[in-house]
Amino acid sequence: MLEELTEPDGQISAAKMETLSLELLSSLPMEGVEGSPLDADIIWKTVERAATDTTSVHHVVEHTDQTPNDDETVMDWLRTIDSEALEDAVNDRLAEHATTILDPERSRIVIIDFVDNPYHGTYLNEPSEICSMKARDGTTNCHRYCTAFVLDTNKPLTLAITPVTSDEDAANAVGRVLDRVDQLSVEVDALLADRGYYQERVIRRARSTAPVVLPVVKKGERLREQLDTHASYWTEYAMYKGKDRELEFPHAVCVSYQNGDRDKNGEVVRGYVACDLTDRTPKQVEALYHKRSAIETSYRTYREARAVTAAPNPLIRFIFVVVSFLLRNLWLVVRWTVVARPQKGGRDRPTGFTFELVCGWIRDHLSAALGWQYTWETNGVGLPPGYGSATA
Repeated sequence: MLEELTEPDGQISAAKMETLSLELLSSLPMEGVEGSPLDADIIWKTVERAATDTTSVHHVVEHTDQTPNDDETVMDWLRTIDSEALEDAVNDRLAEHATTILDPERSRIVIIDFVDNPYHGTYLNEPSEICSMKARDGTTNCHRYCTAFVLDTNKPLTLAITPVTSDEDAANAVGRVLDRVDQLSVEVDALLADRGYYQERVIRRARSTAPVVLPVVKKGERLREQLDTHASYWTEYAMYKGKDRELEFPHAVCVSYQNGDRDKNGEVVRGYVACDLTDRTPKQVEALYHKRSAIETSYRTYREARAVTAAPNPLIRFIFVVVSFLLRNLWLVVRWTVVARPQKGGRDRPTGFTFELVCGWIRDHLSAALGWQYTWETNGVGLPPGYGSATA
């Protein structure tokens, strides 16, 4: 698929984007339903049409005449996918994207993050399928995924993704993701993570890949004493001090001032785990960590291509999430490869070639291919008695 982008012609079209995206999704393993007259392409087109319109598969099959008669048929096909094989295939595609357009001569900052997909239902088989989060969209339940994301203005790719269950150690999920990152031909300059990763095993695993920055969680008398200061400085802190699992790390204590920012004033003291970064000042460590905010903008875009569903099956929900990440990565690859024009110092990123635009192209092209019915059910009544056009 990506080979087709090395020698672009004069234009990139909606049909071309739909073809590229379908080739990408069709590379995912799907056994299919024995004896069904359908093929995988129809299933993926149906899912992709739902994704690019952020609607449900049910809505798509209800309004098209070239899709299965009901959404359960699509779900039956999707349920034949093996979850482990799917995760491997998705991460292979993400790795292919990264090795295609990321300059191997440059080091990168990588952000690891939990992506929470809010959920209002109950679990399918095990309570551990559902994780807890801060209240959002009227719920505190979610399906969770651990991701790795490269910090790059022009190529902010997702590098790896894995599902997370509520009963597993976060370090296991981080390990799976970082194992994928370690296999890439990309040198990692630093790993950034939020306070949800402030765990001994997570820090140990992360620092084996690259220098690490994440905020400390203000618990314990020793830590509070270190943060009781009016000047930035370096120190050391030991988690589980005196125990077998003791972990000592460089602690960057940073003092800053809020001069009316968000209607707040005065001194604020923050601490950061900063492994292998003591050649920088605490202020520089904090500035590096603040780059992590770029992930919020980038991950908002993936939600522009996520199909909605009330299905409790975590496999179905994972499929819909990875489809959105794959489509987002494809857009980034196409944008940088054949749309952004070379210029001195890099390529000129076109602001108009947005993910929303590309999703609209694919959606409209699939609407025609799937026979979208542009109709609306009438009320069957019409004008009430006594109403009518005026006569002269």
